[in-house]
Amino acid sequence: MPLDPPHTRRFDDDGSIPNSELPVVIYHGVDEVAGDAAACEALFDSNSWWRFWRDGIYSFHHFHSTAHEALGVVAGRAEVVLGGPVNGERFELEAGDVAILPAGTGHCNVGSSGDFLVVGAYPVGQDWDLRRGDPAEHDEAVANIGRVPLPAADPVRGPQGPLMELWRSG
Repeated sequence: MPLDPPHTRRFDDDGSIPNSELPVVIYHGVDEVAGDAAACEALFDSNSWWRFWRDGIYSFHHFHSTAHEALGVVAGRAEVVLGGPVNGERFELEAGDVAILPAGTGHCNVGSSGDFLVVGAYPVGQDWDLRRGDPAEHDEAVANIGRVPLPAADPVRGPQGPLMELWRSG
């Protein structure tokens, strides 16, 4: 079954959480993700995203300045703030959703079901760091973000997926 077009949202830099000029991209109803962590990993792997982990999302605001991140919700649901505590918005994510966060995008789990499970992944060649929005690190984080290359493919729809056009056009 074809996927609906993804939702997108941009967030401004607040001086602590830099966010990105690139939009967050959220797919809903990705059948390969819902209920099967191995299938989610296989989907991401087939599209050149790697360094998988299985867990939840941290309950504190954070971002990655050295890698983009894909979050595939395998089970349960969560309310997640994207964009940081100042400029952020709440999103409901549930099994079958995939959120693709450009480097610098703040994210925080503010409540989830007991069975909430996410598969996380990063574009091949990118390693993540963990930043909490310390204003003293802001300029360094922004410089890091500027050096993060675009991925080779959309983690859900591959090299010709919507993410590629959305991120190429900024």
